[in-house]
Amino acid sequence: MTSSVKRSCGDCTLCCKVMAIEALAKPANTWCRHCKPGRGCATYSARPGECEDFACLWLASDLLDERWKPNRSKLVLTTSEDGIEVRCDPGSPNAWRGEPYAGDIRAWAAEGERNDMTVVVIAGQRLILITPDREFDLGIVGPDERIVREVEGTKVVGARVVKDSQISDG
Repeated sequence: MTSSVKRSCGDCTLCCKVMAIEALAKPANTWCRHCKPGRGCATYSARPGECEDFACLWLASDLLDERWKPNRSKLVLTTSEDGIEVRCDPGSPNAWRGEPYAGDIRAWAAEGERNDMTVVVIAGQRLILITPDREFDLGIVGPDERIVREVEGTKVVGARVVKDSQISDG
């Protein structure tokens, strides 16, 4: 299905808070110094390429209704190499547990389990792997670490965090 929705950020600036911006040395979960919350970027025409190229899933997909608009849901959805990331506003770290969000996230996890894709919730610095019937709170996952899922068939039965070097070495 192709997206026919033409959405704009409007009054939403949550990505300017939850996303890290390498070009500006801005860590995740802090407001960008150029953001005017609820109004937009003060340096929009000169914003870094990573900001210019960014579009959350609410902007990019007509499969998410207005309830998923980030400044309403308190969640910014993005894709990763192997699935979906649900980034919580640090002021609302449990927003993903409310409905309709929790039900949709579990449904995506069920679809992901069948297709070897992951769904993770990022709440503050904590990373939580979501499966159809479990949550694996993996704590803080560093840039040199990866999630290893233990599966039986297609069902995820365990998850742990390991250093990249442990994966490379076998």
